[in-house]
Amino acid sequence: MNAPLSRIATRPDASHAEMANAIRFLAIDAVEQAKSGHPGMPMGMADVATVLFSRFLKFDPADPAWPDRDRFVLSAGHGSMLLYALLHLTGYEGVTSDELRAFRQWGSKTPGHPEYGHTPGVETTTGPLGQGIATAVGMALAERLMNARFGDDYVDHFTYVIAGDGCLMEGLSHEAISLAGHLRLNRLIVLFDDNEISIDGATSLSCSDDQLARFKASGWSACRIDGHDPEAIAAAIERARTSDRPSLIACRTLIGFGSPSRQGSEKAHGAPLGTEEVARTRDALNWPHPPFHVPDSILAQWRNAGARGHAARRSWIERTKRCAATRSPFHDALNRNLPCSYVDAMALLRDRFAAERPNIASRQASQLVIDAIAEALPNLLGGSADLTHSNLTRAKTHRPVQADCLNGSYIHYGVREHAMAAAMNGIALHGGFIPYGGTFLSFADYSRPAIRLAALMGIRVIHVMTHDSIGLGEDGPTHQPVEHLASLRAIPNLLVFRPGDAIEAAEAWDCALRAQNSPSLLCLSRQAMPTFREAGEQNLVAFGAYVVVDPEEGRDVTLIATGSEVSIAMHAAELLASVNVRAAVVSAPCFELFRQQSREYRTAVLGRVPRIGVEAAVEGDWARWLGDDGEFVGMTGFGASAPAETLYREFGITADEVAKAALRCIARARMAASDT
Repeated sequence: MNAPLSRIATRPDASHAEMANAIRFLAIDAVEQAKSGHPGMPMGMADVATVLFSRFLKFDPADPAWPDRDRFVLSAGHGSMLLYALLHLTGYEGVTSDELRAFRQWGSKTPGHPEYGHTPGVETTTGPLGQGIATAVGMALAERLMNARFGDDYVDHFTYVIAGDGCLMEGLSHEAISLAGHLRLNRLIVLFDDNEISIDGATSLSCSDDQLARFKASGWSACRIDGHDPEAIAAAIERARTSDRPSLIACRTLIGFGSPSRQGSEKAHGAPLGTEEVARTRDALNWPHPPFHVPDSILAQWRNAGARGHAARRSWIERTKRCAATRSPFHDALNRNLPCSYVDAMALLRDRFAAERPNIASRQASQLVIDAIAEALPNLLGGSADLTHSNLTRAKTHRPVQADCLNGSYIHYGVREHAMAAAMNGIALHGGFIPYGGTFLSFADYSRPAIRLAALMGIRVIHVMTHDSIGLGEDGPTHQPVEHLASLRAIPNLLVFRPGDAIEAAEAWDCALRAQNSPSLLCLSRQAMPTFREAGEQNLVAFGAYVVVDPEEGRDVTLIATGSEVSIAMHAAELLASVNVRAAVVSAPCFELFRQQSREYRTAVLGRVPRIGVEAAVEGDWARWLGDDGEFVGMTGFGASAPAETLYREFGITADEVAKAALRCIARARMAASDT
């Protein structure tokens, strides 16, 4: 275990209370200046944060991305000024006093809630309650998995979380703490801001849970302390660092600590204290300094705390230099680029699909992809929410991750879709792995908040979602996704793929793996689909949409389809050809990538003729691609329980119906042309 940095002494020029009050008043002043924000939590948890950052947390502001730093997650993200104050006080470049003054303003590095990639030192975007603690589970899991592979010299750090009552009320927290306890993630320490206050008032209005008993029941160690006693805080963290399981430290605090008329009240939670109350708080805490001013002696003490990790980082660099001269598995894991061995494995598989032309479900093609690339990508970390044999997400070479076997490559997340998605975010943010996880597409709504955060953060996480339409058949409308494609496509920076054959499935995986700044979601079929194209040298899925059938003498209509409906569109084109109608067929596996192409490319693919869209889902944003003269052939409501072929017939998603729609559009276009 890493040497506790608490043993590194600093000259006590400033007291603990003065250091904690620096956090409190930077938060108070910033919220006051912004005329909005949440001062109560930073005021209440300043003592806990001071002990953690000045005695325990291993970090170096000179290198916020140091791989072996401790991770700190502010799950209660509304208290963002606690974090910004700490980053400023400990010396993170860019988190200046001017940035604190610009709290919650356009262009500042201090937005209302912490945003990953926007502010140095922010490990993950938080704000939606519960997301932080669940993401931290992924970080702590990644640390243990990396440690099992490479040892203490390379990976040896903790993940600390500050969470509030709201985080623990969210259902996601139950999924997350259950998973963490099951895997005995003993490097995870949650500091619970146990202030007994919610926005509506006392937590007793809505919650009477015994949180310590709850965490203990999930395999955690748990204790309660006075969150304003620095020595009690330090002693509890010391014990947690040597535990054989994850730890909860319930820190009994006063929200708005120091505010004479608001501490201990919901009034301190989400609004500025006001000029008069700020003045009274300054008097109560003996802080006579003007707004945003931290006396030199106190700031120096904080900067000393920020410098404590410099020696540990230099030592780590020296240790890792021993294998830096040649490529090592450790450095390969941290390298986000794909190795040449992966490129070769993917090319061989695409060629194999082109030669064999399999008639298989895209979920089966996906499993063949995973099998083919697993050895080339040892940092590919798979999993499923208790649907492994339905999602087909486990490679033959994958070993399961277990508490006593942390060198595996496959995580059994259990029926915890939301925690799976959030943990994958944490794994990706930690570094060292490319995480993917499987469930049914109809259950995407369970995962959606974490998927949205992944898109906001711009991180590489891959969701494998099978049983993508009414094509799953007899399980019925509860499991048949109809609105999900439309709702997921509405999330900015999320790549939604719906491949139409085995080659497209491989190419969709390739796109997802290469998308370093976007999460991806693969929508895969339960039913078999014929291979309709050749492999070629280019990844055509990367264009988002492309022409599959292009009549030699021009086109009268364009049929656009995704997934299993591409083959329906191709059959419809054959029917139309029999009545001398020239139909081009376009496969559109990823609207988001197609939107990124040039206007000229999109026009060439779509053509300047009537367009028909075909997808076994609701229309959503298809209108953008079809225009006013087009028609959509798909779902208008929920599905039903019946064999897949019956459902496609009864809901009118057939080649005959597509051909009829095409003829109607052509007739309308010709009539409109004759009128002009």
